[in-house]
Amino acid sequence: MPPTRCSRRPPPSDDRLTRVRILGVDPGLTRCGLGVIDASGARKVSLVHVSAATSPAADETPARIALLADAVESVLDEHRPDAVALERVFAQHNVRTVMGTAQISGVVMLAAQRRGLPVALYTPSEVKAAVTGDGRAAKAQVGYMVARVLGLAEAPRPADAADALAIAITHAWRGGAAPAGSAATTAAQRRWAEAERAARKRG
Repeated sequence: MPPTRCSRRPPPSDDRLTRVRILGVDPGLTRCGLGVIDASGARKVSLVHVSAATSPAADETPARIALLADAVESVLDEHRPDAVALERVFAQHNVRTVMGTAQISGVVMLAAQRRGLPVALYTPSEVKAAVTGDGRAAKAQVGYMVARVLGLAEAPRPADAADALAIAITHAWRGGAAPAGSAATTAAQRRWAEAERAARKRG
């Protein structure tokens, strides 16, 4: 199946002043997921754009980084987010994968910094917990919940695209766009908030 690339023009709304537009990024040197959502107050999140930028594995690393940097810049310029959320680099046995993730993360951070945009970092387990209520959820479960939350017929493909949207949703919910305990929160959000409070007490 071909990868998902989708952009939507959100309908006119009276809450434009409270809307926050977030770019979520699932960084990688081979595939970089890019997902843009609008978070409208404590009510909802909606899809604006989703895609997965790719770079040929046969190309030299500088050329690959430049190609992905262009894709990130293009999404930033076209959709003008208010904030950027990024998957935090974490230790893996595959050093090459970690290096590629770190390199593209740096590109995204630099592009955001030059535009004066705040950057938030989330671990994979934080994203899974926020979206599904389970920090060890499988990718398929994350994709299912992303589709459900955004009202999509199916999860975006490849998984990097769905993961980028999950990261953006995590920032929307965790950043206060839908405060835990409000009528707009989902059961997954409430479980995540309860887990966060329990972790803080244990600490």
